[in-house]
Amino acid sequence: MNSIVTQRFIQCHHQLKQENRVRSSRQFAQSLDYLPQSLSEILKGRRDVTIELLRKAVEVYQVNPIFLYTGEGEMFLKPGEDKELRILTIVTDQQNDERILHIPCSAQPEYAQEIGNPVFIQSLPSYSLPALNNNAPQRSFDINGDHMVPTFFEGDKVVCTFIEPSQWEQGIKNQHVYVVVSKEALVVNRVHNDLKNNKHLTLYSDNTFYEAFNIHLSDIQEVWQVHTHISPFLPARHHHQSPVQEDVKALRQMIGEQHQMIQNLHNTIEKLVNP
Repeated sequence: MNSIVTQRFIQCHHQLKQENRVRSSRQFAQSLDYLPQSLSEILKGRRDVTIELLRKAVEVYQVNPIFLYTGEGEMFLKPGEDKELRILTIVTDQQNDERILHIPCSAQPEYAQEIGNPVFIQSLPSYSLPALNNNAPQRSFDINGDHMVPTFFEGDKVVCTFIEPSQWEQGIKNQHVYVVVSKEALVVNRVHNDLKNNKHLTLYSDNTFYEAFNIHLSDIQEVWQVHTHISPFLPARHHHQSPVQEDVKALRQMIGEQHQMIQNLHNTIEKLVNP
């Protein structure tokens, strides 16, 4: 059974034929630099649409990516509606499946500057995680520094899903963790979404040593929602201990000490009363 995104893609294909914007499925495939035989497999429900084919459909026929991924809105964009959409450079394997691009610490400053450069993007390392097959573009980022301790530690990796700019106002959820790429830097933080009222996001760390800060809408280039955490080490036992557990432990110790003091006082009184 093909995915819901593939089903919506097929609906768009049928609509294009119905409106005579394409003469045949073969012409449609060729206009997207795609093999007609492979498109036929998609239309018959035998395989899923690829990220690259979706990207080409958006670029050539103004297929609405919001409709493809959520089912909301019109099938096709109206003139001018595509100004906020980003066409992401992706890397695929021999089966034409998207690989996850990884942005290591050393490349993160350059990533913010070269975000639209396909040559730089394609030079980044990439890998596949079969259990994380997803029709939305995915990238992973190294955690740099201690600003998200104890949730993430330096050396950890987070795998993320791309959030379209048109979805930022409604799609960015409070308290969730995102990778936010500004014009100057790349940060991993929890987010409070105030785009609707004040045109900014408030970013704050799990490590309370760091203060929260705002980033204005005009400075945001990309937003990626963190959905998977990869760690190169097993945290020590105390990393799993919540503040509540630590408070209970301290309370038990204090009660034990007070109990011992009461017992000592009782013994002293006993000796004074019964010499």
